[in-house]
Amino acid sequence: MNTFMLAGVSSNVGKTTVTMGVMAALCKRNCPVVPFKTGPDYIDPMFHTFVTGKKSTNLDTWMVDRETIRSLFYHKLSVDSVAVIEGVMGLYDGHGLETDVGSSAYLSKVVDAPVFLIIDGRGMSKSAAAMVKGYVDFDPDTRIAGVIINKIASESHYQLLKEMIETYTGVPCVGYFPNCPDIVMNSRHLGLIPVDELQGLREQVEKAAALAEEHIDLDKMLLLSRREAIPQVQEDPFDACAGHYDDLTIGFAKDKAFSFYYEDNFNALRKLGVRLVPFSPLEDCELPQGLDALYIGGGFPEMFGRDLEKNQAFRESIRAALENGLPCFAECGGLMYLTESMEMLDGEKYQAAGFFKADTKMTRRLQRFGYIDIDTVINHTPIHIKGHEFHRSLVHEKEPIPTRYQITKGDRKWTCGFCKGNTLAGYPHIHFYSNPQFLLALLDKAEEIKRLEEQDSENSNG
Repeated sequence: MNTFMLAGVSSNVGKTTVTMGVMAALCKRNCPVVPFKTGPDYIDPMFHTFVTGKKSTNLDTWMVDRETIRSLFYHKLSVDSVAVIEGVMGLYDGHGLETDVGSSAYLSKVVDAPVFLIIDGRGMSKSAAAMVKGYVDFDPDTRIAGVIINKIASESHYQLLKEMIETYTGVPCVGYFPNCPDIVMNSRHLGLIPVDELQGLREQVEKAAALAEEHIDLDKMLLLSRREAIPQVQEDPFDACAGHYDDLTIGFAKDKAFSFYYEDNFNALRKLGVRLVPFSPLEDCELPQGLDALYIGGGFPEMFGRDLEKNQAFRESIRAALENGLPCFAECGGLMYLTESMEMLDGEKYQAAGFFKADTKMTRRLQRFGYIDIDTVINHTPIHIKGHEFHRSLVHEKEPIPTRYQITKGDRKWTCGFCKGNTLAGYPHIHFYSNPQFLLALLDKAEEIKRLEEQDSENSNG
């Protein structure tokens, strides 16, 4: 088994491109690559899945406790796996000054994965050694096994940097990526553009794989990241309730407009016995039949506002279902879609589902970004859970809407989690493994509503 992390000295050093190339090259060698992403990002795991054909897992050490992270990681591996973890931001960038929780470095120590540090080699010689030495010495417990130099103009420049780094730090350079403008991951206001909106991605992956095979010593990386056995870890927190909700069928929004989901959230639902049914607010005329609840994740509904507006039949279908009491849990983009309209920066406005008496307006400035603490009550159960917010929009209420989330970030406090009927919708993205009681309480409520509806039906027929 192999486990390693690809982490950058900062954002924008080409970490995703290098990761994509290394994963693709290993897959071409028929290595059983298992992909992971540090932190809460939704889009990078889509690239991992596209490259490897396997669902990528978010490992967020701020939202999810240490032992659960180990469980989520190692339960997905076998003795022949090659686990590749992509880092987030710079190697040591975490939650704050007092702790490195949430950082790539902290995760590497939690799962005992050596780090291959990615640097941008442009315009440097001996300074590259100083940079690497600083990262090596900053935390000796973080095991930096090698260096990959990105955006190199020539083989001779790489050899110069390699000699400097290895002489002054003792850390081997395992290769480089040439500066290749043909491989570009384009971005928009919330990060990289998702996989299913990109043209020609397969060709870019092939180019990245060829560059990794030619210029990176993959054999050395595998040698430096080899481990003999999978360690013992705790059981999955949802194992105790496995199969308990096999009478529930939950529909989830999945298309280009709604694609932000943690894969382990789906895994938890499946483990609990829930039947999952996808639906598309872009393409479907109505909700699937026989649903007991809805799960509407985030995404970019504002980018597809015109098409969502055109699908009036579906908007009427979902609004009617929610007004009739169908339970629903929605996050960020899901919340935006459930308002009456979404207004773009240029003033253009698109009609949305219209369940909440409110409008969503896009903003030039980032409204919320980062980790948050959430206190709420679900089905009479007080629950504390950790979440993450990242949005450039605001919801403007036309009438007061009750909220269920009391949110804290440092010394700031606010409310969210709009509640109407059996719908709970808020900006926070929530990882169900942060506190399993949150998901169990939502499912208990859905079961309770289903039983009441069945009883009403029996009484009416009787």
